Amino acid sequence: MKSEHYLKRIGIDEIKIPSLEFLTELQHRHLLSIPFEDLDIPDTRIELDLEKIYKKIIPTKRGGFCYELNGLFHWLLTSLNFKVDMLSARVYNDEKLEFGPEYDHMVLLVHLNKDYIADVGFGDSFRLPVEIPDGEVKDVSGAYKVFQKVENGFELHQKNENGWMPQYSFSTEAKKFDDYRNMCSFQQDSPTSHFRTRMLCTIATETGRITLSNSSLTITEDKTKSKTEINNKDEFNIMLKKYFGIEL
Repeated sequence: MKSEHYLKRIGIDEIKIPSLEFLTELQHRHLLSIPFEDLDIPDTRIELDLEKIYKKIIPTKRGGFCYELNGLFHWLLTSLNFKVDMLSARVYNDEKLEFGPEYDHMVLLVHLNKDYIADVGFGDSFRLPVEIPDGEVKDVSGAYKVFQKVENGFELHQKNENGWMPQYSFSTEAKKFDDYRNMCSFQQDSPTSHFRTRMLCTIATETGRITLSNSSLTITEDKTKSKTEINNKDEFNIMLKKYFGIEL
């Protein structure tokens, strides 16, 4: 595992001292370069093994889901001398109007002169580090704000026409990579897991996002969306290669 190869993968050619500016550059470039995707589920086992994840994402130029992407990003930041913790997050379910279980998602807490959350593994979410306890950012994907609910408990919200709506909750208690193992297995094995009901690959662009699912390709540019139906596996694979450079 070499950090210089990782940095080349995301288009970074200069290593700088840890700072909010450098963290912002790393997160932004990562989101533009490495897709969120769950294409291995349920046929290929995803293990919380950093070397296997590195080989999949860096030389093979694939993507991954939250434990893979944020787990590897944690390794990169640490190798660049950032002080960073893994946090457990509970994703908000819009239909049930409730948060999911612990370790449902991984988010990172980066300690600089202030504390910031960073996330490269949620798909369509904030692109700039968000200060805690009450930071707010705005980018091409929308406006995001952290709300403190209890002493060490926070919620990340995104603003829409109905106001601030939760994306996930998290606590600032540091976790270990192995702590996510059971939920990583659940996401792959449980018939109730949404990762088993679809195939998804999505990546940020400077002006929007490209998202490929079993049924459609959606391209968003400056809040204008175009949608193309996907009718079969062959069409899916053609779009996957064209827009993401991935061949399964």
